[in-house]
Amino acid sequence: MKTFSGNIVDVVNKEIFPGTIYVKGGMIHDIRRDNRTYAHFITPGFIDAHVHIESAMLPPSEFAPIALAHGTVAAVCDPHEIANVLGVEGVQYMIENAAAAPLKFYFSAPSCVPATPFETSGAELTLEDTKALLEMPQIKFLGEMMNFPGVIHDDPDVLKKLEMAKNHHKAIDGHSPGLRGKDLKKYISAGITTDHECFRKDEALEKLSLGMKILIREGSAVKNFHELIPVADEHYKDCMFCSDDKHPDDLLKGHINDLVRRALETGLDRMKVLQMACINPVIHYGLDVGCLQKNDSADFLVIDDFDHLHIHQTVIHGEIVAENGRTRLPRKPAGIVNRFAATPKEPGDFAVPDQKRAVNIIDVIDGQLITKKSRGTLEGENGHLKCSMEKDILKIAVVNRYEDLKPALGFVKNFGLGHGAIAGSIAHDSHNIIAVGTNDEDICGAVNLIIANKGGICAVSGTKNLREILPLPIAGLMSDEDFETVANQYTRLDMLAKEMGSTLHAPFMTLSFMALLVIPEIKLSDKGLFDGTRFEFMDLFVEADR
Repeated sequence: MKTFSGNIVDVVNKEIFPGTIYVKGGMIHDIRRDNRTYAHFITPGFIDAHVHIESAMLPPSEFAPIALAHGTVAAVCDPHEIANVLGVEGVQYMIENAAAAPLKFYFSAPSCVPATPFETSGAELTLEDTKALLEMPQIKFLGEMMNFPGVIHDDPDVLKKLEMAKNHHKAIDGHSPGLRGKDLKKYISAGITTDHECFRKDEALEKLSLGMKILIREGSAVKNFHELIPVADEHYKDCMFCSDDKHPDDLLKGHINDLVRRALETGLDRMKVLQMACINPVIHYGLDVGCLQKNDSADFLVIDDFDHLHIHQTVIHGEIVAENGRTRLPRKPAGIVNRFAATPKEPGDFAVPDQKRAVNIIDVIDGQLITKKSRGTLEGENGHLKCSMEKDILKIAVVNRYEDLKPALGFVKNFGLGHGAIAGSIAHDSHNIIAVGTNDEDICGAVNLIIANKGGICAVSGTKNLREILPLPIAGLMSDEDFETVANQYTRLDMLAKEMGSTLHAPFMTLSFMALLVIPEIKLSDKGLFDGTRFEFMDLFVEADR
């Protein structure tokens, strides 16, 4: 019998009392009160209610050591990134790799692979595939339903997937940025229960009023905590915390513990914060995670300093898996799975003919997935359009990595690069190669560096003799190196992008979302420039005099 003593924070019954937890066989055998004085607290463990593990550029087995050190005991994971590359094989890879770690990973059956018919992915999850995944005990829910137009307009395949999830008594995650009014009501009435894409308080309140659970998100590129945390005081029973997408350098600094600490700093009641961070995901998704009750799994945290949220120990199934910011896990090498068919390109493949007309431009908004559409003119040289560093209008390219085809080209504003190019094989959701740069030679060089390594993120500059890459051989999304190496390499590339002039908080994360067609207003897929409001392709050139 193992024992853990301290000030026990019983979130379920909303009380704190001194006592001892008795653990037997990984379960809480008993909880006994006493009259002793303790300086430390024992709380339920933190849960990330929605995360794409692949965005950390780490497989689950390498994500776990960092998350455990931050007090995360479980993660609700949507593996649609790797599913877009490898289909069911990719989902199975994540499940098998996660089984090697003590952190409790719970996976979805991705609902939208490919996300849209307007891009090329490496795989498709059919209705039969979805059914087979939902029948697996490791699959706890249907992944975020990004195809909200399909729900609203009664797409037969979309409705069948929703019905399958209901028949298997599994929750359905949502993805409906900016959806309001009657369309939102229809979306929710289809059985969709959550949304992590709210970027305004009034939007969150409307969704809550209609019965949705709201996930308050703070990731590497998208930061909604400040806007949404005010709704939690009244609606804490229907809110959860999530990271969604977390790059390795940010993950090394903190995880859900950061959101808990920030929520407490706003003055929000401690029990309300812990209800969102620890209890609500267990209830909503039916997770086998302990809530610090008798007969629960012995999953909890020992916290030395509640004001600063210093986590002394993370305990899962009664075993101390992390202590004082370090994990006790031996490293297990990850296997390699991938799909990459692109061959090297030439600079001429990235040239845009000068048609003496204005162009449609993707306007980046730092810290947001949404973009705005603008128009602008560019100077020509030798019959081709040049980027304008003065106007901060750069070229963006998406290169199909599953077939050997010519790049799709466009222009983007607010990346800020003064020279060179950055590129990556992380381009939500189909994960083709995406690059942004100041000239065709450097864009081509960056794309070819990604192709040569069959995945990665990189920075290239001919004027600075710069050519650096973080290889991502697992599906072109994740590294097979240890988490500290990956975090250090990513930090180096992030610094280089900023030295090249980018003022974005997370240049590579932001770049990865420029192909995310399901988020308005304007994006670029491997098939061309896309209007995310009308859900149709648009011309690069507009009818306007220069």
